[in-house]
Amino acid sequence: MADQDNNDVADLIKDSPIPDSPVIPTTYDGEHVISFRCHKDIGCFNACCKNSDITLTPYDIIRLKKHLGMTSSDFLKKYTVPYEMEKDGMAGVRFLPVENGTACQLLSEEGCTVYEDRPTSCRYYPIGLLSMRKQDEYVDRQAYALVKEEHCLGHNEDNKMTIDEYRKQQGVEEYDEIDRGWRQLILKRKSSGPGIGTLTKQSLQLFFMACYDLDRFRLFVTSSGFKESFQMGDAEFEQIQTDDIALLHFGFRLLRQVLFGESSIDVKDGITETRAAAKKERDAAKAEANPVDPDQPSPDDNSDMYTMCEN
Repeated sequence: MADQDNNDVADLIKDSPIPDSPVIPTTYDGEHVISFRCHKDIGCFNACCKNSDITLTPYDIIRLKKHLGMTSSDFLKKYTVPYEMEKDGMAGVRFLPVENGTACQLLSEEGCTVYEDRPTSCRYYPIGLLSMRKQDEYVDRQAYALVKEEHCLGHNEDNKMTIDEYRKQQGVEEYDEIDRGWRQLILKRKSSGPGIGTLTKQSLQLFFMACYDLDRFRLFVTSSGFKESFQMGDAEFEQIQTDDIALLHFGFRLLRQVLFGESSIDVKDGITETRAAAKKERDAAKAEANPVDPDQPSPDDNSDMYTMCEN
């Protein structure tokens, strides 16, 4: 039984959407008591931020881009770097450190310059969130692990509380709830294994746009082409034009439909056939205009993306 427990812990760590932390391989529930405190007078203050490797969640990006007064596209270009969560698989986003260094770009000598909107992993530290969904399970399981690094003196502080109390204190509950759909997409992909097949380039692009580049995704789903394809109520359509959280959750629904066939957004009658005929005409026109490389898409042509979403 102990061996099975250790295997489950290893799977939790491996499959966590926020992996690669120096965690003690023991999992806890929210009632487990820890002793930890980080403050400006502690000897290691800012040490973790000077050697950071921070994975960002979709809600992290919403909070940070609003704090900095930027579009999601501009934020991603300036502050992040994408990475593959698995070979030829879904992309994650990490903070890009300072040039020729390892420190977080948003760090000052006084501490975090975006503290009230700091990312999930910063809020959780020194706790690691572990999530797992196995092939025969319909819901994801969640547990916690303790992160201990040699430089961190916060563990020596006499400040006892449960993990649930710490999560509430750090304001992480809201982040977890909003990002749950993203974690479930990742876990479902991992737990499905090779049976689900290789994701197409377009589906990977849609995943990145819907999860991380929300301002660009909003242009896509509010375009005439998307509205012509899908049944959307007026109230929902108006909401996603201004509400990033509503748009994010709509994106999770669309991704479940595209990646896993979980239909929840109705396609308008006859639109698939109409688009197939239009695509055939476009392909013929492109081949005539560019016989050398007829598959080269037009810069602003989203037609294939619409077709993928409909199927």
